[in-house]
Amino acid sequence: MKYFTGNLLITLLLSTFSFTLQAQEVKPDNQHFFDNVSYRQGNVYRTASGKPGPEYWQNVADYNLEATLDDKNHSVSGNVTIHYTNNSPETLDFIWLYLEQNRFTENSRGTLTTPVQGSRYDGDVGGGFELNNISAKTKTGTSSKYIITDTRMQVWLDKPLAAKGGTVDIKMNFKFKVPVEGMDRMGRLDVKDGTIYTLAQWYPRVAVFDDVVGWNTDPYLGAGEFYCEYGNYNIKITAPADHTVICSGTLQNLNEVLTKTQQERWAQAEKSDKTVYIIKPEEVGKPIAHTKTNGTVTWHYKMENTRDVAWAASKAFIWDAARMNLGEGKTGLAQSVYPKESDGPSAWSRSTEFTKESVEFYSKTYFTYPYHNAINVAASVGGMEYPGVSFCHYQSRDADLWDVTDHEFGHNWFPMIVGSNERRYPWMDEGFDTFINHYSTAAFNNGEFPTTTDKPRSLIQYLTNENRQGIETYPDVANSRNLAYTAYYKPAAGLYLLREYILGAERFDNAFKSYIHTWAYKHPQPNDFFNHMENVAGEDLSWFWKGWFYGNGNIDLGITSVEPLQGNYLITIENNGQIPMPVQLQVIYADTTTENILLPVEVWQRGNSWGHLLKTTKQVQRVVLDPNKMLPDVNLLNDTWNK
Repeated sequence: MKYFTGNLLITLLLSTFSFTLQAQEVKPDNQHFFDNVSYRQGNVYRTASGKPGPEYWQNVADYNLEATLDDKNHSVSGNVTIHYTNNSPETLDFIWLYLEQNRFTENSRGTLTTPVQGSRYDGDVGGGFELNNISAKTKTGTSSKYIITDTRMQVWLDKPLAAKGGTVDIKMNFKFKVPVEGMDRMGRLDVKDGTIYTLAQWYPRVAVFDDVVGWNTDPYLGAGEFYCEYGNYNIKITAPADHTVICSGTLQNLNEVLTKTQQERWAQAEKSDKTVYIIKPEEVGKPIAHTKTNGTVTWHYKMENTRDVAWAASKAFIWDAARMNLGEGKTGLAQSVYPKESDGPSAWSRSTEFTKESVEFYSKTYFTYPYHNAINVAASVGGMEYPGVSFCHYQSRDADLWDVTDHEFGHNWFPMIVGSNERRYPWMDEGFDTFINHYSTAAFNNGEFPTTTDKPRSLIQYLTNENRQGIETYPDVANSRNLAYTAYYKPAAGLYLLREYILGAERFDNAFKSYIHTWAYKHPQPNDFFNHMENVAGEDLSWFWKGWFYGNGNIDLGITSVEPLQGNYLITIENNGQIPMPVQLQVIYADTTTENILLPVEVWQRGNSWGHLLKTTKQVQRVVLDPNKMLPDVNLLNDTWNK
């Protein structure tokens, strides 16, 4: 999900704090800077080298979904069949499912833990799932026993499901009212030409059973997002004939749901690098399909090896598209649907261009985009990602529209391809995504829009605030004012420092790309990321993971003195912070020439102070620590020595 991107929004968020720069009273404890931490431990499921182990497993959930949109009552009804395969080494007595629409009830845990003054994660309370005809069928029999607890559902089996290949088919009918306020993740928006429905968390889905905690049953409260199993999806959505329905996956019955003219435009878009209208602004509100049954049309989509699907429907949609060039001869189709209120050359008329450029960049830079379609939907949602589909605010324009579009489609890599647990570790998707957004933004149209991830010093006000929290803070526990920092900005800045200051681009890129390819369509934990980066980059980074990703320690390096010594100079530096870093120094001589010095992080293994002998016959005029101004050093006053 997009929280805040762009200079203006960062400034606004910073202003919500009462920041005061405070002196660091806690002296660094060098003895523990370089302690090994437990992440290096490996087992048969996850190796110490950061790879899936020889006995790594994960379960599979395939879905057959049918849904009908009732635009008169603003409701969705349907049925689901989940074919679940237990690949784990243990038998299962029951299967846990998520019922995330139950968040929209008066007595849900999410409602009851929302502050009285409200938050971003406010939601309607008149909703929730209506379920019936629930069954779980195995080879030995059928069970209808279940327990619903808030946003979780425990489905019991007639007999334990066999390990290493046992299967069960779980079926049920469902119905819910589409909320207007859907916690900024889904909902509905009224515009002049109709209602825009954005549907997510819309079907009962299986919780993840893994080798780390077993069943992941953390309730859906608000800030914490999702952790899903992979599988294949077959989706049929019935809607009024004048509605356009877009969905994750590939449309199977194009010739049934689009007119001949629209099909021709679709074919043209598949070959065009320029945006092509499928439904023009002046055509909005006219019947979409050329075949109708009782005033409705069924749209059929399929998607393979995905962790989720989302969809949108409206009779108010303008629809356009363009070809994506994904590398190695593979192409896809970038698409946008938006109302007339969002149209315009500085607004959503550029959405498909933005989508195309974003997906192409990540595909060529990190991992080939696995889906054919990438669809941007204008909605009341500020910004939310799903496989192949993004919901972005219908009033976004210019840099803000690029930022939210780029961020949400970047999520197709984290966590759609690399399937981390967002509910517990949001930094593994939001932070990683914010990091890669910097490079895509810098590359887009010769830097048309600004990026601030390359300025970690902008975090200093937050890093010195007494109410700050660490990256490891669970999203549902984090102070709402801190979440943008704990999940987005601070982890992104950490990765930037790791690439540009600590490892260098080549070593970092090798390790980061290897991590993506190694854990594609799998479930990495933080330890797996730490281990993998270290093993590929060939560097012990325990001091960095421990200092930056856990706790509230800060960087405070300084120059103590520069003194003549036997015809040379002794430069003494100090570490008054809680996070050691390699030291970059620039020496400026009296003749205006310069010399750069790089000292390894290991100098701090020997104490809080270090003396470096500068061998030179020239006169030193000035010494600057961190001359490129990359480190978020909380005390900048001791970073420069002048003669």
